[in-house]
Amino acid sequence: MEALRESFLHLTFQMSTYKRATLDEDDLVDSTGDEIYPSSAMQVTLRHGPGPRCWAEKTHTERRLLVLVCALSVALFFSLITVGIFYKETHPGVCLTEPCITVASAVMGALDRSVDPCHDFYNFACGGWVRNNPLPEGKSRWGPFSNLWERNMAVMKHLLENTTMKGLSKAEEKAQRYYKACMNESKIEELGAQPLQELINQTGGWALTGSWDKNNFQEVLRTVSANYRCSPFFTVFVSTDSKSSNSNIIQVDQSGLGLPSRDYYLNKTANAKYLNAYLDFLVELGVLLGGSEETSRSLMQEIVDFETTLANITVPQEERRDEELIYHKIQAKDLATLAPAVDWMPYLTDVFAPVPLNDSEPVVVYAKDYLQKVSDLIASTNKSVLNNYMIMKVLRKMVSILDQKFQDAEQRFFEVMYGTKKSCAPRWKLCVSDTDSALGFALGALFVKATFDEDSKAIAEDMVSEIKWAFEDSLKYVGWMDQETKKAAKEKADAIYNMVGYPKFIMDPKELDKVFNDVDTLVLRRVASITVSPVCIACV
Repeated sequence: MEALRESFLHLTFQMSTYKRATLDEDDLVDSTGDEIYPSSAMQVTLRHGPGPRCWAEKTHTERRLLVLVCALSVALFFSLITVGIFYKETHPGVCLTEPCITVASAVMGALDRSVDPCHDFYNFACGGWVRNNPLPEGKSRWGPFSNLWERNMAVMKHLLENTTMKGLSKAEEKAQRYYKACMNESKIEELGAQPLQELINQTGGWALTGSWDKNNFQEVLRTVSANYRCSPFFTVFVSTDSKSSNSNIIQVDQSGLGLPSRDYYLNKTANAKYLNAYLDFLVELGVLLGGSEETSRSLMQEIVDFETTLANITVPQEERRDEELIYHKIQAKDLATLAPAVDWMPYLTDVFAPVPLNDSEPVVVYAKDYLQKVSDLIASTNKSVLNNYMIMKVLRKMVSILDQKFQDAEQRFFEVMYGTKKSCAPRWKLCVSDTDSALGFALGALFVKATFDEDSKAIAEDMVSEIKWAFEDSLKYVGWMDQETKKAAKEKADAIYNMVGYPKFIMDPKELDKVFNDVDTLVLRRVASITVSPVCIACV
């Protein structure tokens, strides 16, 4: 029986082998695969054929599925490679350089993790910083940039005091001498109010200490504006043209007032505390300059009343937000028609000397209605009141660099206005700030050479360019803008003018010295008259 079974299996094997050897590939494709082959070693050996025969044994559906799986595997492979490259580019790794660690530490230290960011994100993000940086004595506000400014001031102090540096330009040397004069406290206290009294007399005097009846309004206006950078009735300056950022242009605007805003003057009941403190402050200054209490109060009350009239014609800030409405480009000669109370060409010539000007010089006026009204006010106001007001503006600007009695009077006024107590800030901080104000480009040249890496300026400029490109590229995909708006946005982006770090000319000693060629006169009248003795004037 066993022999018969083996014979049957052998016969079956031979028949299947014959059939497979004679069938063509089409028959194999149509085969349903229902044949059953014994699971013997010999069978396996015979079925293990070349690749094409294995592929040929697949059904049409199996082939399609296999091709699809291969295609998906290749796509997945390339997708993984692409994602890996992108991740590597966007996540270059953990930055462990000193600047990265410092910045990361500052960010982490500013957090307050006890606060739920979903309920109070501000305190979550800034609570740690606020807790670790209490408001300093004498300061009404404080922030991260305040700390940065403190560090920069320390650097500037060192540079201004380091007189052993070689190769300085004349302008940089003037900045150092200016600072040194400001730091001469013993001489400042010795002179008291005398330098300012002499300056006032040189300007034409005023009615505080005697009778005054002069017809010199135009001359005094030019002097206080050009020599002492005061802006009694309007402000005139050079800045970037908002409609052409590659060019600078003369600009005329309304001036500031003695108090922070016009509202203080217009709502006298609510602001009586501040108006009285302001008047008392001005009266005290008048007394320190040699006037009697009675004369000072009468004269300063007239000044406050005049400022109240100015406040009434001053345009509120909320009405100045649309620059398109307040931007008026004219020629210098047109100012005479707009505000005839001022001799504009002599005024502009003195203010911008030694730059030559002509009456076709372009000017942007930002307060057209105000200029017309202030011109009428000047024409209708007593000339003594106008003169006293201009001198008071000079006095206000000089108070902080006069002797201690003047500074104490100003501090008492600030305590009422801002709630700040007397600051214990050292004298050098005042003098660094004043030097920066008077000779900023010269001090800037010292600062840049000591601290600024040229590569960082290039990096910042590249960053700005990339941001600009990204903005312009995003306009293609913005659906809520119509084509006209996109075009305007593109033009505005193209008009961006990079002002990163510092202007190149300050690194050229010859160009820098040109800017301050006339600073000898400025320093003579400002520093020497206020803070130094005549002996120090010669060294400026």
